[in-house]
Amino acid sequence: MFKRPPVLPLLAAVCLIGAVSQTSYAETDMTLSNKDKAIALLKSIETGDKSAIGYVNADNYIQHNLTAGDGLAGFAELLQALPAGSAKVNTVRALEDGEFVVTHSEYEFFGPKVGFDVYRFEDGLIVEHWDNLIETAAPNPSGRTQTDGPTEIVDLDKTDTNKALVESFVTTILVNGDMDKVANYIDGDNYLQHNPAVADGLSGLGAALKAMAEQGITMVYDRLHKVLGEGNFVLTISEGTFGGQPTSYYDLFRVDEGKIVEHWDVIETIIPEEQRKNANGKFGNLSP
Repeated sequence: MFKRPPVLPLLAAVCLIGAVSQTSYAETDMTLSNKDKAIALLKSIETGDKSAIGYVNADNYIQHNLTAGDGLAGFAELLQALPAGSAKVNTVRALEDGEFVVTHSEYEFFGPKVGFDVYRFEDGLIVEHWDNLIETAAPNPSGRTQTDGPTEIVDLDKTDTNKALVESFVTTILVNGDMDKVANYIDGDNYLQHNPAVADGLSGLGAALKAMAEQGITMVYDRLHKVLGEGNFVLTISEGTFGGQPTSYYDLFRVDEGKIVEHWDVIETIIPEEQRKNANGKFGNLSP
């Protein structure tokens, strides 16, 4: 008979926080940046740090991971299903854009995974969460992993310009399919790729698309929902289909001197409505 694993230490805080004021967590450092709070919350899944749950608004937490129930109760239920001591989290990159924080992390979470998490803050507390997760894969044909590469955020003064460039790229090339204009955004083979199935450069992308076409696999971007960025890093969240299945695309781009020079992504199939644990939608509240 299946026996539910022991409740993780963090669950005690999740349950308790509904009964007491968050300000009673004296050890919770609310002077941290929103970026540091998001990283601390993710790490607490591994460590069981009870103070980190104080960074979540106990009365207003909207969940868009469709496999988790809404609110802190849904978060607790998801954690309870993990075998005790199995979770690991290593956040490789993090960027902050207004009320949003984006993290790019490696997980041991029901198996090895890579993912992006997006958190929305109000008054210093997390009130909403979106994510995309995929199983960890072997290095791609160019030997790059799903998370390696530069992490330093630079060119803060170019944030808006870089966001506009990437938004135009996704809309023009990926959504509208105007491939003749790709050189306006990417500098030929000076383009580093971290998708597990694609090699570096436009030549690598072309070879991958050709191989997919030969197998009858289509990759379609229908709509760009959100663009978030800080300095030289920009994340886009898009909706479409992959192989005919409803799909969520999270693409992270690094921009240098007005060109896209590096790309990471997580492509996740959207589960059907009958399997969902909440009704908030994969992209709910993201689009204007």
